[in-house]
Amino acid sequence: MKKSIRKRKTRDDDFSQQFSEFKNEILGMFKEFKVFQTDSFTAIRQDISSVKQQLDDIKTTTERLTAENIMFDTKIASLTSTVNKTQEKVKSLESDVHILQSSVNFSASVENLGSITTYDKIIAEVQERTERSKNVIITGGSFTMKGDKLRLARLSLLLLQATVVFSRTAFEKLTDVDFSGIAYYTVRNLSLYECQGWCREEPDCQAASFSFVLNPLTPVQETRCLLQNDTQANNPMATPQRSVNTYYMVKLQVRTDNVCLRPWAFERVPGKTLRGLDNSIIYTSTKEGCLAACLNEKKFPCRSAEYEYGSMRCSLSDSDRRTGQHFVQLVDTPGTDYFENLCLKAAQACKGQRVFSAPRIGVAEDKVAQYAGLHYYTDKELQVTSEAACRLACEIESEFLCRSYLYMGPPHSAAYNCRLYHLDHHTLPDGPSAYLNAERPLIDDGEPTGKYFENFCEKPPNNSNPPGELPVTIEHQQDTTTSSNLTRNNDNCDKTGTCYNVSVLCKDTRIAVQVRTNKPFNGRIYALGRSETCNIDVLNSDLFRLDLTMAGQDCNTQSATGVYSNTVVLQHHSVVMTKADKIYKVKCTYDMSSKNITFGMVPIRDPDMISITAAPEAPPPRIRILDARQQEVETVRIGDRLTFRIEIPKDTPYGIFARSCVAMAKDSKSTFQIIDDEGCPLDPSIFPAFTPDGDALQSVYEAFRFTESYGVIFQCNVKYCLGPCEPAVCEWGRDSLESWGRKKRSLPHNGTTEAHSQEEDTNISQEIIVLDFGDERQSTDFLRSDKPGGVASEANFGEKTVTIVEPCPSKASVLLLGVACALLVLLYIATIFCYYMRKWLAPPKHMS
Repeated sequence: MKKSIRKRKTRDDDFSQQFSEFKNEILGMFKEFKVFQTDSFTAIRQDISSVKQQLDDIKTTTERLTAENIMFDTKIASLTSTVNKTQEKVKSLESDVHILQSSVNFSASVENLGSITTYDKIIAEVQERTERSKNVIITGGSFTMKGDKLRLARLSLLLLQATVVFSRTAFEKLTDVDFSGIAYYTVRNLSLYECQGWCREEPDCQAASFSFVLNPLTPVQETRCLLQNDTQANNPMATPQRSVNTYYMVKLQVRTDNVCLRPWAFERVPGKTLRGLDNSIIYTSTKEGCLAACLNEKKFPCRSAEYEYGSMRCSLSDSDRRTGQHFVQLVDTPGTDYFENLCLKAAQACKGQRVFSAPRIGVAEDKVAQYAGLHYYTDKELQVTSEAACRLACEIESEFLCRSYLYMGPPHSAAYNCRLYHLDHHTLPDGPSAYLNAERPLIDDGEPTGKYFENFCEKPPNNSNPPGELPVTIEHQQDTTTSSNLTRNNDNCDKTGTCYNVSVLCKDTRIAVQVRTNKPFNGRIYALGRSETCNIDVLNSDLFRLDLTMAGQDCNTQSATGVYSNTVVLQHHSVVMTKADKIYKVKCTYDMSSKNITFGMVPIRDPDMISITAAPEAPPPRIRILDARQQEVETVRIGDRLTFRIEIPKDTPYGIFARSCVAMAKDSKSTFQIIDDEGCPLDPSIFPAFTPDGDALQSVYEAFRFTESYGVIFQCNVKYCLGPCEPAVCEWGRDSLESWGRKKRSLPHNGTTEAHSQEEDTNISQEIIVLDFGDERQSTDFLRSDKPGGVASEANFGEKTVTIVEPCPSKASVLLLGVACALLVLLYIATIFCYYMRKWLAPPKHMS
């Protein structure tokens, strides 16, 4: 028994030993596998680290190559820009050389060589300029001549061959306009000159936009300066944007030593020209070349320039918006910009005397002074003892061209009482109308700001010939039967006693016809057959001028063998021509050998020989119905006070009259005439007579409607008059009233007026909705009733009384009633449903 037990223990021990060995083998295998896995993971980590290092190296290399690529692109762009600028300079120089080659006159220049002693001095001058600029472009060429002409040819060839390229920074300024661009820097509360100085010093700055606004609480100017490294101002096709209280300054590179040290050298007006005032015309490839030519002009003081981008035409003139006075015509000319030279000295600003006075522009002086004190940027402030001292400060100012000043009375403590401006009413884009549209500040004590004065150019003496003008000999051709003095019997006088002294100035590019009268003249002067393109409107003036261009078709000047002629009409009326008008034949004869210029003037005594009709198309009228707040309405209530207006566009030579006006129901079943065929009201208590209001007619009435219709349609017959229409005298009981509903009396034997009288009538209409007092308002444009409470049950029209009985329900009330009924039906159905469901789900009752 015991032996068997030992055997089992032995077997168990063997199994335990085997299991232990097996376990150790398994553990060994796991340890080996773990070591293997650890080595593998370590190798993988090392591989990953190596790959990451390689990726970092690749990334670093890529970034370096990208940076080098960007640097190369920048260099390429810079080189491309340099090449383009160089090509533009070469083209400009070629154009300038071509101009010089075409304008050199060898025979006329020989006498002018007295100041040039030797050829070596010219060479020395060129070498000195070359050493100073370090940038010389030389082109080849040759000439073969003898003696003095050979010397002159060498000099001319040298001037054409050696062009010293140097440029100076200048600015052009635009007033109250702005161009789009890329602004890279913005700073506030800088002065105008600090803003311009920053742009001058910044190489990347192409333009600066300076704006200032008024503090709504106190009249203090808060400024903002935007520096732009790209601007559309250099794009001739770009359209500027209007911006109040803004000065836009564009940086220029002008190749001349005559650029002044003032903040800006030119004032630019886009899309405008001064018609017929050119003294010299050249062609240059860039705008900067045109401005440089103006600064370099020696024959006459160049006060303005015009550059046409398409044809590269540069026009220089000794006139500007101020020296031309009322002769000036600043007209719209797309593709052409107007520039005023601001580098002139104060003594050169005017052809004659430069004086300061209050502007006579039809606006009250205190309103102009108020606007200047608030909306003009102050260039300089001083403390002076009198108005004369303030004027003297403006006259001698050299840092900028002083156009106006504001004297604010005797000095008080240390406050400044004299302000100097570079602006005047000519500089503003809206002109004198800018003063009328301006509003006073919120805080205003009502006291006058001060006295405002602008510079004006007086006419130079008649015996002085302005530089650059050709001498003129005047030949009067008069009838031998008339006296030489200006009387009613003279051909130069009309039946009204107005006499005309006509003179002609023959210039290089135009014929200037100047007229002086003994009485103020109102009308127009124009070239016969070109009344729309070559004219001047004259308003209450005794001295005016028309410039006839020699080239082009604007004035239709005829030329034959050196004789230029045209026909000028002096017309009293703006549209029609009468027998009182004058027609003159003018001509200029250019003798190329002796340079003598004469003209002839032949008055045509009978204008009836020429038939001229110039009537613009009549503008379409319209009806507007306004409420008490002068807002146009379409829906009103009975009894609301309304204004019935018949309007035509402004600034037309026509007046209007209305008659045969009727009010109709929308269904056209009822019609009520309010104005008869003579233009008189049938019942002034319902619809009063028309009264003039500017270019419109209006009548103030109380709203009415027809009993069977809410819509009321007004229809009127409108005709036109040349000028204001005469009123119709209407009888109403014992009283009489005037109504602007009758046509102006026709002038006898006037074809134009008869033509207008035979025109067909113009019928216009307008519909309005008139609601009852109890109706709901259908829009926010309802008028409030003038009666207290705004609700009534009756409306009185004269002696009649209209009582509103059982008004129809409105759409909103019907809709509300329908919704309420639907809800009641749903509530009833839900109640029945709940009752039966409760009864059906209730457990049955058990009988005890």
